[in-house]
Parts: sequence; C-alpha cells; structure tokens
Amino acid sequence: MSWPRRIGLIAFLILVAGIVWLGVMLGLPYGNFPREGIYVEIPEGATVRAIARTLEEKGVVRSAVAFEALCRLRRARPQAGEYRFEHPASGFAVLHKLVAGEVAYHTVLVPEGSTMFQVADRVAQAALVTREEFLQAANDPALIRDLAPAAINLEGFLFPAQYEFPRSVTAQEIVATMVRRFRQVWDSVAGQPGGNPHRLSTLELVTLASLVERETAVADERGLIASVFYNRLRKRYPLQCDPTVIYALERAGRYRGALLLRDLRYDSPYNTYRYRGLPPGPIANPGEAALRAALYPPETEYFYFVANGQGGHFFSKTLREHNANVARYRQRLAELPPVEQESVGAPLDSKPPAEKNR
Repeated sequence: MSWPRRIGLIAFLILVAGIVWLGVMLGLPYGNFPREGIYVEIPEGATVRAIARTLEEKGVVRSAVAFEALCRLRRARPQAGEYRFEHPASGFAVLHKLVAGEVAYHTVLVPEGSTMFQVADRVAQAALVTREEFLQAANDPALIRDLAPAAINLEGFLFPAQYEFPRSVTAQEIVATMVRRFRQVWDSVAGQPGGNPHRLSTLELVTLASLVERETAVADERGLIASVFYNRLRKRYPLQCDPTVIYALERAGRYRGALLLRDLRYDSPYNTYRYRGLPPGPIANPGEAALRAALYPPETEYFYFVANGQGGHFFSKTLREHNANVARYRQRLAELPPVEQESVGAPLDSKPPAEKNR
C-alpha cells in the first residue's frame, strides 16, 4: 500500500475514532448526582470553553473537550444563568438545556398572614436576595400608589402564595411579582357586586383584612371577625386587636414572643388599644378569603369574640355574654395538660375581661 493511501487510511481511522469518541462522550448519560442535584452557574459573557470546563468540573459532562466541540459544531450559545441538573444526562441534553435557557427556579412560600418582615426572612432563606434588600424594596409604595395613595410601604400587598424565582432575580422584581399577584386577586374579588358596603378605601379594606387574617385561621370565622370589627368601628369602640400591638412591637424590635399587660400601653398608631379606628396600614399580608371577608362582611350584632380553646372563637353581642365566654374559655384551658395550655392563645390573665374583645 502506497504512503498516500496509508496516510488517507490513518486519517480516516482517526476520524472514525474521533466520531466514536465524541459519540461516547456526548451520547451516554453521565454523572453521579446527589439527591439535591447539581447547580451550575453560567456567568454572563462566559466563553464556550469556560462553560465546558465548568460542566466537567461539576461532573455534569464527561469531557470538556467533547462538549466544547459539540457547541462549536452546532454553533450553539448557552445562556447565562443558574442551572440545576437532577440526574445523569447526555451531552446533547445538557446543551439543549443551556441553549433553551431552562434556568433553575427557587421556591418561596408566603403563608397567609405573613408580615413583610417574615416574607423578607423567607426570601433570604432561599438565598435570592438579602433581607435588607427585600425590605428596602418593600418599603417603597410606588407600585401601589394608584390603589393606595396613603400607603407607606407594600405591607398588605405582597400577596401570600407560592412563587418560583430564578437566582438572578432582584428584590424589586420579587416585590413586583407579589404585588402583581395581589392586583389579580383584588380585581377578581373587589369587582363583584355588593362589595365594600361601608365605603372604605382600598388601604382601609386591606388593613381590615389583615386584622381578620391575623385573628383567625378558621375559614368560617373570617366573616364574623370582620363583622365584629365593623360593628366596633361604627360605634367608635376601640378595636382592641392584639395582633396590632404585636405588629407595633415587631416594627420597633421589641416583641419577645409573648404579649404582656404593659405592652397594651405601648404608644404606637398601630396599637388599637390606645387609638380608635383602624391602624394606619396593614399589619400583615392577607389572603383571598380575608379580603373577601373585609369586602363582604355578614350583618351581625356581635361586638366581642374570645378564643374557645379549640382553635376557634366564641362570639357575643354583649359584655355580659363576653365575660361568660371568657370564663368558659379559662375553664377549658385549666382542664388541658400544661403543654397544651402553652399552645393555645388565651386572653391575658392580668387583664380584666371587660377590656378584651377577642
């Protein structure tokens, strides 16, 4: 065999070997993935070579050389972002994920009744933005200026739901997403006939809904709680809502997990024991049910409510009935084991029942 033929044959064999090697390197799934998966960050402006090397170092692809070759052959450009690889995949599947920009999303669950400070903690726990960055964005009411011109921040308008955010999200984008969700729910709820019979402003309605949300988690009670507050507002009785005092203390960094008699004298416009009417703004972020309760309260003659020791409340029309219900509650509480007593919210023992509306 002549030298030219030998050279041609060698070149052909090398080509075939290269193709086989690429097929093995790229076609067979690769990786020993932990349960939580492997996260890979692709920086903005990263070269194909740097991306391939990172993927190899992380254990996502077998060969950086093979993956780089695939990118160049296909003239593919991976998108920047954070990616999560949950199980072994071929180099072709990895490239498809990067080119399609299928970035990883991180879940943030905002329970109903969360304050913006609690939301900030959850966002920070998801390592999306810092607590301070979130609160700075949440303290700017510009996003709801048309709905609530008097609002001083976004408290009450960060709608409780489950959200999915990419790692690259900003604090401003997070709060905008939550406010956008609030608007969707609000438009659906407030657009029904017969709503807002007391002609409250949007800020007042959301504030009232936040009080309802913090007072009860029992679905059937939300409307009754709202009716008590409306009746007390109409008679110019102080609302005497414990969660408003707790919120005032939390804002001042003074809440220690228990509400004491002296706390009821804490001077804050949010303290509905000291100041009549609604507080100046929401004390939490209410869900749809609480918003409905504030918008469409039933007509009742209730002016008082107190915990019943079983997760709900006793409702009463008169102070005499209320005092009797407080006695019933305390009797039930005394019958519980000490551990269960600690888990049940009770009226403050040192406060006369006549001063208490819950």
